[in-house]
Amino acid sequence: MTEATSAATWVDVAAAGEVPRGEHRVYEVDGRYVAVYNVQDELYAIEDVCTHDGNPLADGPVEGLEVICPRHGARFCLRTGAALSPPAYEPVATFPVAITHGRLCIGLA
Repeated sequence: MTEATSAATWVDVAAAGEVPRGEHRVYEVDGRYVAVYNVQDELYAIEDVCTHDGNPLADGPVEGLEVICPRHGARFCLRTGAALSPPAYEPVATFPVAITHGRLCIGLA
């Protein structure tokens, strides 16, 4: 998590505590779905789409800092968005997350 800076356009999506530890929530941000994960009290935001088949990732299990696509098992890094296993080879978009004035904000480039 970071403090919101002017380098990105920050979108307020929820109250700061809306994503409990070990869980995730999906928000519509500027026309796309972004999944926010709370892993050991660190927040990570990725676009909720598998780059292999275009389906949502958020329904898949999380192991450490990896989300596993529920359809074909591709793994993605929550920190970097990197595709870590086939059948996905392209990374998923990631976004900075900030808590500002008690609000959860997602940074868009």
